[in-house]
Amino acid sequence: MGEPSVTPGTWARGLSGLGELVYGMATEDARAEVFSVRGERGRWEQVTAGEFATEVTSVAKGLVASGVGEGDRVLVVSGVHQEWVRLAFAVWSVRAVLVPLADSVSAERAAHVVRQTRPAAAVVQGERLLRVVSGLQRELPDLGRVWRMEEGLADVVRLGAYMDASSVRFRRDATVAEDAAVVLYPLSTVSRLTRGVVLSHGALLSAAADLVDRMWPRVSELSAGRASTLLDLPLSQIPGLASLVACMVGRVRVGLAGRAGLLRQAEAFKPTVLVCSTGMLEGIFAREQGSARSTGWDSLGTFNSAVDTAVQFDRSPKKGAWRRLSRSMYDWQFARVREMLGGRVHLAVCWGGDLSDRLESFYGGVGVPVVQAFGTAETAGVFVSGAVGDRVPGTVGRVLGGRELWVSREGEAYVRGGGVFSGYWDDGEASRSAFREGWLATGFAVEVDADGFVRVVGRLRPQAAMAEVPGRFVARGPVVEQPVGDVLTEVLPAVEAPVREERGDVELVAEFEARLRAHPLVSQVLVIVEGRPFASALVTLVRDQLEYWRLVNGRPLSMAPEEIAGDRDLLREVQGLVYEANRSVPRHLAVRSFHVLAEEFTVQSGLVQPSGELRREAVLRAFSEEIDGLYRVRREPQ
Repeated sequence: MGEPSVTPGTWARGLSGLGELVYGMATEDARAEVFSVRGERGRWEQVTAGEFATEVTSVAKGLVASGVGEGDRVLVVSGVHQEWVRLAFAVWSVRAVLVPLADSVSAERAAHVVRQTRPAAAVVQGERLLRVVSGLQRELPDLGRVWRMEEGLADVVRLGAYMDASSVRFRRDATVAEDAAVVLYPLSTVSRLTRGVVLSHGALLSAAADLVDRMWPRVSELSAGRASTLLDLPLSQIPGLASLVACMVGRVRVGLAGRAGLLRQAEAFKPTVLVCSTGMLEGIFAREQGSARSTGWDSLGTFNSAVDTAVQFDRSPKKGAWRRLSRSMYDWQFARVREMLGGRVHLAVCWGGDLSDRLESFYGGVGVPVVQAFGTAETAGVFVSGAVGDRVPGTVGRVLGGRELWVSREGEAYVRGGGVFSGYWDDGEASRSAFREGWLATGFAVEVDADGFVRVVGRLRPQAAMAEVPGRFVARGPVVEQPVGDVLTEVLPAVEAPVREERGDVELVAEFEARLRAHPLVSQVLVIVEGRPFASALVTLVRDQLEYWRLVNGRPLSMAPEEIAGDRDLLREVQGLVYEANRSVPRHLAVRSFHVLAEEFTVQSGLVQPSGELRREAVLRAFSEEIDGLYRVRREPQ
C-alpha cells in the first residue's frame, strides 16, 4: 500500500525541534483545536493551537528566569495531566532536556535518577517524592529549584512574567535535531534501576512523522477537526510520550484521561482515534465474555458465535451479501463494544505487538479496525507498524520508512535508521555495547514473512536497559483459590525438596525469602512458621513496579495501589513465584498461604532497621490480623 507524498509527517520532518511543533501549528492555524481539558464542571473544553503556544511561552520564560540553561535537565515527577504537557514543551522550547518520572515511582528510583542526571530544576507531584527530591539539594548543588506540581505552574510563570518572549525564541531557533530532548528511564521486569535512554528531538519527530504517514490514509478520511483521542498511557514512558508527539504531528486533538481512566470517559469524549495497550483491548473482551458467561451457557454460546462471525468477517477478502447478513445478526452485541469506546472509533492503534491475531480480527469485525505498533525506548517507541488495509492479523505490520531491519540467526531484531537513540545517559560503555556494527540490538526475537510483515516472538534475552513493551505477567503453576475475608489467599501445593540435613530451618527460610525478593515486583518477604500449623508469608511490592504491572495489564490509572495488590491476576503472578520457591524447601516450610501488601515496610514505620533488615516481631504485631486471617480459610460448599 503506497504512502501519500504530502502528509503532516512530511511537514514535521522539516522541524528543528519539538518546540517548533507547537509554534508551527499556531502559525499555520491559531484556532485549530489541539487539546481537550476538563473544565470546572467536568465538561471537556477545547484548547486552540494559539492558546497552547501562549501557555508554553509563559512557562518557558519562567524556566529561563529561574536559571535553566541550554542542555540543563529538568526533572518532572508527575501523573498524566495537561500541566505535564505544558511543562514538557516549555522545556523543549528553551533547549533544555526533560527527565520524566511517574508520581508512583519509588523513592529509591527517584533518588537514583536525580543523582544520575543532576537536574537544574524539578517539578514534583506528591509530598512523598517532594521530600525525596528536595532532600538531595544539599548533596547536588546543581539542583537549584524544586517546585510542587499541586500548586500548578503559577510559581514558574510568575518568575518570567516580565521577561520578553524573544528569550524563548532565541533558544528555540538555536535548537537542532541532534539535541537531546528527553532522558527516559524505562520500567523493567529485570532491574529496578535502569539506564537513562537519551532521545533527541529528531528521533522523536522522525518516529512520530513516520507513524503518522503509515496511519494517514485512514486518519485523513475524517473531516477536519474530527480526529481526536483520549490518551490513557503514562507520558513518562515511551508509548505515552511517542503517542503524544504523533498525535500532535497528525493533528489529532488530545484529551488526557488521567486517573479517571479511558473507559469511564470515552462515552462523553467520543474519541475517533483510539490509542491503547494490549491489556485494554483484552480487558474489554474479557468483560463481555464474563458478562455472557454469568448470564448462562446460552448467552455464552451466542457470544462465541458472535466472535467467530466477527473474526471470519474481518479475515474474508470479499465481504459479500451473505457475510454482511451473518454479521448483522450480532450487530446488537458488537454495538456494545463500540459504545464502550465512545461509539465513534475510526482507527485503533495498539502498542506492544502482543495482541493475538484472533482478538485483532474480532475488533476489526466489530467495526473497530486495529493496527499494532511496536518498538522500544531506544527506537523512540516504534520502528514497525501496521496500517488499515495493509495488515496481517497477529503481526505488527511492516518496517517504517527510513529504517532497516535485520534478523540474526538467533532471531533477534536489529534496527538502524531514523528514530534510533543516541545512547544511554552518562554510560558510554553501555551505549557502545547496544550496537553491533551500527545496528541496534533490540533484545526481541521476531519473524518476518515473505511480504515483510513482522511478528514479535518475544524477548530473546533480559536486558535491564531495554524498554519493556506493554505485555503480560504470566502466572506459573496450578492455583487453588480460597476466599479469606476480603482478600484472596492462594493455597499452594507443597513440594517435597531434597534438602541436606545439616542446613537449619532458619537458613532455608532466609533462602526462600531471598528467592522471592529477586523478582523485581517483590520488595520484602516475611515467612511465618513458628507456632503455626503451616508456613505463610507477608509480601510487599515495589511501588513503581506495581504501577508498571497496572500499565501492562491494562488496569485504569484510577486504580489505587491497594486495589492493584488485591487484583486476581497479580495474585496469580505472586502465586507462581511462591510455587516455584516451594520446590527448594521441605514440606513443613512450604508456604501455603500469603497476603500481599501494597505498601512497603519502612524505617519510619518502625518495621525496618536502618540496615534494611525487617524487625520481625514488630511486623508480626502490626499485621497480626492479616496473619491470623491466613489460617482462617473458609471452604466453599461442594
